[in-house]
Amino acid sequence: MNANETKGKVKEIKGKVKEAAGILTGDRKLENEGASQRVEGSVQSKIGEASRKLGEAVTTIGEAIKK
Repeated sequence: MNANETKGKVKEIKGKVKEAAGILTGDRKLENEGASQRVEGSVQSKIGEASRKLGEAVTTIGEAIKK
């Protein structure tokens, strides 16, 4: 797991907590803010995952070329 994946997961969890708190308290602004943060975190995590997988693929190709 790389830094972007980790930061994205943390942001996603914070967003879920805010969203739930907004639902429980009836605070639509907090709920919407949490939902947005959750989505941002999910996207950041997916970008990090794609970046990591691409890096792994490049490394694998590079190793295969060396042989």
